Amino acid sequence: MSMILLIEQVLNGLQFGVMLFLMAAGLTLIFGVMGLINLAHGSLYMVGAFAAAAVAGWTGSFALALVAALAAAAAAGALIELLVIRRLYDRDHLDQVLATFALILIFSEGTRWLFGSFPLFLDVPAALAGPIMLPGGILYPLYRLVIIGVGLLVAAGVFWLIAKTRIGIQIRAGEADREMIAALGIDISRLYTMVFALGAALAGLAGALVGAIQSVQVGMGEPVLILAFVVIVIGGIGSIKGALVGSILVGLTDTLGGVLLPPLFGTFMQASSATSVGSAVASMSIYILMVGVLLFKPSGLFGGK
Repeated sequence: MSMILLIEQVLNGLQFGVMLFLMAAGLTLIFGVMGLINLAHGSLYMVGAFAAAAVAGWTGSFALALVAALAAAAAAGALIELLVIRRLYDRDHLDQVLATFALILIFSEGTRWLFGSFPLFLDVPAALAGPIMLPGGILYPLYRLVIIGVGLLVAAGVFWLIAKTRIGIQIRAGEADREMIAALGIDISRLYTMVFALGAALAGLAGALVGAIQSVQVGMGEPVLILAFVVIVIGGIGSIKGALVGSILVGLTDTLGGVLLPPLFGTFMQASSATSVGSAVASMSIYILMVGVLLFKPSGLFGGK
């Protein structure tokens, strides 16, 4: 493999990783603060993608599409927290799984009823279309670089929110001892709704950004949700830093594994079987990474004890 191709795949992995961070950050906030397993988080990713595609089709504005994705996902998140999730905090995890799985079905059928079964397409804005020349003569799509930049800026914003603001202090306190902050007069219900809406907005933003490089269709959030769960297990449940590091590790492992492993197996296997075996191992690489991390750090890289 040439160095140029390797650098391109590293950038692809980084872009995939920051997109996973937008999903995993909200998921780990919701689980860390509320102790809730939310299987419907992938549906909020889908809501953002469909909202962006619909608004872009109506207005022709990609900026308005991003605003619509954030607003629609945050509103949907706040609504399901108020109507459904709020009744699940004191229930066991099996009830949470069943209820949020039912939400997946409701969102999927509702989206199919509104938009139909055929995929929608969100065009990359003209200003961001085409490649850009990087040092070393590397041509790389400008839009993918923008996704990387936006993801890192959002990560910095989330870190600042959690570490430096009053609401961040409340979120961290709620994660540590929710009964105590309720006793201090903080409206824990409002805090939960805000955290859920924030996590939903991040998922919706991820869906909108990725919707411009793949089709927008019903069920698109569930495969990403599985990877987001892998990310928070690797990084540590409740840790934003762990979500970022885990996302980048998963993104790079998934992307580079698919490129490097088939040729590697081809060096000591027959050509007819090398590709299939290498591809199979590549598809398992992120789960092998997860097992390897948990063997040495059962709580994840940055998880609490």
